[in-house]
Amino acid sequence: MSEHVILTEIVGRVGVIRVNRPEALNALNLAILHAVVEAAEAFQNDPNIMAIVITGNEKAFAAGADIKEMADKSYIEMHQSDWFSGWSRFTEIRLPMIAAVNGYALGGGCELAMMTDMIIAGPGTKFGQPEINLGVIPGMGGSQRLTRAIGKSKAMDMVLTGRMMDGEEAERAGLVARLVDDNNVFDTAMEIAQTIASKSRPVVMAAKEAVNTAFETSLSQGLLVERRAFHALFALEDQKEGMEAFSNKRKAEFKDR
Repeated sequence: MSEHVILTEIVGRVGVIRVNRPEALNALNLAILHAVVEAAEAFQNDPNIMAIVITGNEKAFAAGADIKEMADKSYIEMHQSDWFSGWSRFTEIRLPMIAAVNGYALGGGCELAMMTDMIIAGPGTKFGQPEINLGVIPGMGGSQRLTRAIGKSKAMDMVLTGRMMDGEEAERAGLVARLVDDNNVFDTAMEIAQTIASKSRPVVMAAKEAVNTAFETSLSQGLLVERRAFHALFALEDQKEGMEAFSNKRKAEFKDR
């Protein structure tokens, strides 16, 4: 195994997390879970970081969870340890997160990508939830997030047959935000992250929270959450700066307050 299961770096105001188990096609084990979550939380706690990009390598974003780590577990071991529950901390990150996906994003890899706020991929990317072939079902949110992303019929097709879909189909289905050349996936994700980084940090967090609310509540409740957040942002200096800059036809200089 690689000495470091993830690699991290900071580029401007963007934190980068790179899964680093190339010998296992970046299969997600508990060590990666803890490392990814801790890295994302550290980036969130850094007031200078505005967005997070998570990626793998050209062959695999992550080719699933580590089967060898689970194969001999009993029901009671899985239940008592609440296996995979640790990933909930990753989904609670308030900063925007972008998955730059090349190669295989299967099982846990597809699920990890779906935990982020948007997926950038190339035509050669392969998404799938093949757990059915192993005698189990998705356990990191695949049956839930995939259904919300691409609809019941197509999610049933993928979860019940275990088939993969390429980046083009994934983009058509609504799973992928932007489809770009395979060689430009990471650079595009970074460009998006840098664009987000030019905005106001508290406003970006509010925007992410408002969009996520649409998946968790009714339309009327979601509209109320959005409206109240909109009202609250008028307490910020950045709101005054943004509107004044617009009126004066200049670029806004946000201070994150």
